Amino acid sequence: MADQEQRAEKTGVGKAAPPESNGSADEYREGEGASGHSDETAPDRPPGKPFYKRPVVMIPLVVGALAAVGGGVGYWLYSRQYETTDDAFIDGHVVQMNPKVSGYVVKLLVTDNQLVHAGDLLLEIDPRDYQAALDQARAAEEAARAKVDQSVAQLSQSEAALRSAQANVTASEATAKNNAENLARLEKLRSSSAVSPQELDAAIAQAKSSAAQVTAAKAQAAEAAAVVTTNRYQLATAKAQADQAVAQTRQAELNLSYTRLTAPITGRVTNRTVELGNYLQPGTALFALVDPNVWVTANYKETQLTHMKVGQPVTVTVDAFPGRKLPAHVDSFQRGTGARFTLLPPENATGNYVKVVQRVPVKLVFDQPPPDDMMLGPGMSVVPSVKVR
Repeated sequence: MADQEQRAEKTGVGKAAPPESNGSADEYREGEGASGHSDETAPDRPPGKPFYKRPVVMIPLVVGALAAVGGGVGYWLYSRQYETTDDAFIDGHVVQMNPKVSGYVVKLLVTDNQLVHAGDLLLEIDPRDYQAALDQARAAEEAARAKVDQSVAQLSQSEAALRSAQANVTASEATAKNNAENLARLEKLRSSSAVSPQELDAAIAQAKSSAAQVTAAKAQAAEAAAVVTTNRYQLATAKAQADQAVAQTRQAELNLSYTRLTAPITGRVTNRTVELGNYLQPGTALFALVDPNVWVTANYKETQLTHMKVGQPVTVTVDAFPGRKLPAHVDSFQRGTGARFTLLPPENATGNYVKVVQRVPVKLVFDQPPPDDMMLGPGMSVVPSVKVR
């Protein structure tokens, strides 16, 4: 029991309240602490410091504030000098390859993503039908040329006949004139009985006969002239038919050449759908050739174009290759926003109008061709930054 009382005295448990005294509560607190310990047993505790006097708290706050201010100033300075957009893509020439004639594919000389050069043979369509059509067209051309030669010969013959008829007319007219003059002389001598009636009658008959011969010669000459005109028309027709045959031959040659599809540019085979043995129709999509010379089409907001000019330097980063920057420059601006050239352009003159900032495509050209290991292709995302100040 005595031990429990001693423990209670040490811990303060079960200790009676202090007696009333005329002193204040401060006098009691000076004698004992809040925990019931006396001043001799209470631990020493320094007074707490405000948070702004604590280095552990203030140093990170100050560093963070300085970093925020520095970052804000840096961003402000950067935004004044550069115009950046993430609405930008690699662009380039893409040539879609399509056949111009129908037929089966008998040779396929390319595969996916293969690099081909301009003039390389890509595939061949069965040429036998087109070779037969070419042979037929050449035979028709030879026949047309022969018809032209025949028409030329007929024209020459008819022109010779016309010249002969015209000469006959001239001779007949001379004979008729002579006989007419002879008849006139004999008629003057009729009164003097120097000319017998028989001679006069013979002269009259000869004059009439020569006049009739002139009429017949003129008719023959007119007929010969008509034949010449007809032969000239026939020659013109023959020449036109010959020209048509030549054109058909050229078309047959073109059709035969179309069976061999060659590369119009140097590029890589992309999106190939054709296989050996396929039957092709004109206009069928076979594959595309992507030109390795690429550029960037950046769709900047119209409000970003205020200080942008042709020739300004550009830094291009490619999403697929972070950390690598490619130098470029502003090449040109599209005269019109992208929305204006869509299939259904906006019509702002109807209904309610809400102003929307438009985007203008800007062409950015690389200062040097991109490295081969980057493998840039149309459609890849990039982020260009144009230095405008």
